Amino acid sequence: MALTKNTILSHKEIEHKIRRIAYQIYESNVNESEIVIAGIESNGYILAKKIKSQLDKISDIKSTLCKVIVDKEKPTNPISTSIKSEDYTDKSIVLIDDVLNSGSTLIYGIKHFLDVPLKKFKTAVLVNRNHKKFPVKADFKGISLSTSLFEHVHVNLSKQPYEAYLD
Repeated sequence: MALTKNTILSHKEIEHKIRRIAYQIYESNVNESEIVIAGIESNGYILAKKIKSQLDKISDIKSTLCKVIVDKEKPTNPISTSIKSEDYTDKSIVLIDDVLNSGSTLIYGIKHFLDVPLKKFKTAVLVNRNHKKFPVKADFKGISLSTSLFEHVHVNLSKQPYEAYLD
């Protein structure tokens, strides 16, 4: 298959990265009985569903999917989740987004979950860009890129073939 645009990851590579991140999450939580897979709407949630599906295939850990709604234009606005805070209290959480760009979406998402006691908190992204404004890192990442501030990473996970490309 000929690659178009400035392709960063092909469909097959994205599927491989998802599987690898699922294994890393499992290894990091091997002693847990339950884990919350929280995806930032919209692409982060799609990625979280795919990672949860892989995690369920390779592990007996009970996993709960959670949608995290963050206003990316105004991340200081209230954040909401598809599950109640009681459902993730004292649990291990992995917060997932498609691209770690400036870090603002991820750091505000993290802040939301810190209002309750947690066992463990990790982050995962498909594409990690290496110029963040906030001191946040991805614990699990598909690929790290050094890009210019003027370049934009696009990720398509909603229809096949999946792809990640640079504009």
